[in-house]
Amino acid sequence: MLTSTEVYEERVVDVPEGVTVTVEGDSFAGYTVKAAGPKGENSRYLKFRGVFIEVQDGKIRVYTTSPKKKHKAIVGTFAGHIENLIVGVKDGFEYHLKVVYAHFPIKLRVEGSEVIIENFIGEKHPRRAKIVGRAQVEIRGQDVYVRGIDIEECGQTAANLELATKIKRRDPRVFQDGIYIVEKP
Repeated sequence: MLTSTEVYEERVVDVPEGVTVTVEGDSFAGYTVKAAGPKGENSRYLKFRGVFIEVQDGKIRVYTTSPKKKHKAIVGTFAGHIENLIVGVKDGFEYHLKVVYAHFPIKLRVEGSEVIIENFIGEKHPRRAKIVGRAQVEIRGQDVYVRGIDIEECGQTAANLELATKIKRRDPRVFQDGIYIVEKP
């Protein structure tokens, strides 16, 4: 017979030295998971009724007492988000992008919370890509590095750069100018 206290899916996330993780809240109101480490602090709000998160012996335990596939899947998702929080505050994330052009040299510069892309395929008006949150963009020649402690902010910033140089109504096999992600975490 099934009981409500039986654990059907469980993931344990190890917390490395130098990183502190706190969990606040409950399954009904949602959990706020905060991680602090040498790179900074990061937090995430996680909510799914029937999925529980708790700290045990310096480890984060994510589990469900429901036999439903959806609940089991959410356990893995939450464990992945918590692992990303820990990796972010410990080591950080870095996306590497390459600037590619054939004829018109592309000029890049960071201006506030945007990256200005000038002279893209000879266009007179600059294109702009938004830098999301706390992500930082470094431009070194034809290489662009997006760094930060939040993987979603870094990933969205890299995607914004790639999408800003998307060419429409031209053959992509011929016009390959653009900014492309070549390495990601």
